[in-house]
This record gives sequence, structure tokens and C-alpha cells, in this order.
Amino acid sequence: MLRATYLALLMMASTSFADHHDEEPALEVMSALDANLQDFVWHNRVVIIFSDVPNDPRFVEQLELLESGRADLIERDVIVITDAMRSDHSDIRQHFRPRGFAVLLIGKDGGVKLRKPFPWSAREISRAIDKMPMRQQELRRNGTRD
Repeated sequence: MLRATYLALLMMASTSFADHHDEEPALEVMSALDANLQDFVWHNRVVIIFSDVPNDPRFVEQLELLESGRADLIERDVIVITDAMRSDHSDIRQHFRPRGFAVLLIGKDGGVKLRKPFPWSAREISRAIDKMPMRQQELRRNGTRD
């Protein structure tokens, strides 16, 4: 039952991110079971959302917060990975060993930049990213220093 709920939430999030505006690119959301963090090193920043169960209100709220700021996250090369089934024992869960709900921000270098035990707005995530040296280099290279 929980697995079905989790899959439904993940599908809704993916559909919601993709369908909101046809002209906007979709924020990529994937399950931790389908993700390998090494695939994103030097290409993407990763936001990982952990929860022990998919119906945790914090997990649902976090997905909504990310969707509301999807354009800012896409601009910053963010990929979202979700793991809301403690019983699945994904490699990502085993590596980071979250205790209950957690949100992690992984930099393009593969390092953990921030870890929060509560939902975090896309605006806060974007601000944290904008302070990173690699993001500062990207802005200088593109001539769009904020």
C-alpha cells in the first residue's frame, strides 16, 4: 500500500513538474532506486528528499515547494531524487543514512553542501546554490552575475 502511494506521489510530481508550462523545461524528478549519483557529478546539482513513508506531510510539502520554484532550480541545473520508502534500502539511502525526513543538497562536485531536517523552499535552495563557488563561476562565465 505504501509503495503504491509513493509511486503515485512520484508520478504526480513528475507530471506536475512537466505539465505546468509547456514552454518551460521540466524539473527532472526520479526515484533513488533509479538514480546513481555519479551520473550527475560535474553536470548537475542534486536535491535528495528522504522520508520513511511517502505520506509524510513534510515529503508532500517538499515536492510542492520545489514545484513552485522549478524555473529557478532548472536554471541552476538541479535534479531531484526522492526516497520515501525506508524499506527499499536504496544505495543512496544506505550511503547517507537519513533519520526520518531530510533534504540534502549535493553540489556538482558530488559533495553534500547542506542537510536539513525540514522542508526547504526552492528560493532557499537557490540562494544556497548561488553562494557556491562553482555557481559564481557559472554566473561570471555567462555574464549574468545576480
